[in-house]
Amino acid sequence: MPSERVDGPPDGAPEAGQFGESSSADTPAASPDPPSQDQPGEHRHEDHAGAESSPLTPPIPPVIDVDDLDWEEILAALAPASLRARMRATVERFEALLDAEPGSPMLFDDQRESSDDRVVRVRELSDAPLWFIGDIHGDLLALEAALALIARQSAASARIVLLGDLFDDGGYGLETLLRIFELILERGDAVCLIAGNHDEALGYDGARFSATVSPSDFSEFLNEHLAHEWIGRAGKLAVRLIAHAPRALFFPDGLLVAHGGFPLIDLHADLAASGDWNDPRCLTDFVWARAHPRARKKLPNRTTRGSQFGYEDFAAFCALSATLGRAVTHMVRGHDHVDERYEIYPAYASTPVLTTVALSRRLGREMFGPFVRVPTVARWIRGSLPQVYRLHLPEQHVRRCYPEESSDGPGGAAAQGSAT
Repeated sequence: MPSERVDGPPDGAPEAGQFGESSSADTPAASPDPPSQDQPGEHRHEDHAGAESSPLTPPIPPVIDVDDLDWEEILAALAPASLRARMRATVERFEALLDAEPGSPMLFDDQRESSDDRVVRVRELSDAPLWFIGDIHGDLLALEAALALIARQSAASARIVLLGDLFDDGGYGLETLLRIFELILERGDAVCLIAGNHDEALGYDGARFSATVSPSDFSEFLNEHLAHEWIGRAGKLAVRLIAHAPRALFFPDGLLVAHGGFPLIDLHADLAASGDWNDPRCLTDFVWARAHPRARKKLPNRTTRGSQFGYEDFAAFCALSATLGRAVTHMVRGHDHVDERYEIYPAYASTPVLTTVALSRRLGREMFGPFVRVPTVARWIRGSLPQVYRLHLPEQHVRRCYPEESSDGPGGAAAQGSAT
């Protein structure tokens, strides 16, 4: 059984420079479920900083620190060589799945208004366990740890929403992609992939792969292995899967789920008039927009896809959404690689926003802080901000999985580059 230690978000607003991604990163080229009960090895922290909130504000459950997963078993489960050994069979099966009519039967596909709907209004949602896994960026170790926690907490009934950014930034990009393919093949109706900006940026022109974001080492890796049939076919499958993936989910309890943000203020008049959630400009903001931890408002900068938003911007979007029949009161997202690997912004107290990412290591573009980090996942609780679980992987396991990145420091060699 899990062992829990419970925490709250850090006191006060984040300081400037807290985010691992600087302004140059990702450069464009029923009733509420009760919080989980304490169990041995998990610890709760009840302190939640922030301004006063209204009685209608979704509550923020305590954060749970997980210390006692079977870390040795998780490390053994990584088996990147085994994932590659199964690659041909995995790719062939996944191609057959995507080729089948009416396409991949994944979680929430039955809620789409049409096959082209990328902003899904989830009208019905059972209380079966549902988890969010944020940015992975090739962090196969953090992914396996998250899956182990989910299996222990929820057994076979769990549903998973991946918040995007499966690859780039070194790590095991190919192996992570293959692992996601396997998850979908095992139980696609329990897995939903939300497109992240690195996922969406990957393209294939019939001859070579490309990317409209930096870093883009996964597309470079694919191009270096164009002669390898199954690696190339895996890359093409990624492009196909992501093209069909939702950009946002609207849950019936008011939770907005996206990788980045929401349609920013300069799109509100057009959205109010048209009601077209699938407007390409809206889709871009769901994927690319970034949260400013303290600002009231941010003027959209349309010279870049990664415009920021402030807490009044989100409140304005919540008000607009209600008029369009999609009430929003809170949000879960990834995209911003916060130092603690999760953040609940105190400034957004009346309309809470959770950022969660599953990264156990410092990425090459994160210039400060320790190499070993504490990845997070979050569990959906109806009417509440999702509950954060922090996975305290042993430092030696993280350094063993990413020795080149660890020894070279920021900008070190990518593990996947040598995992041939």
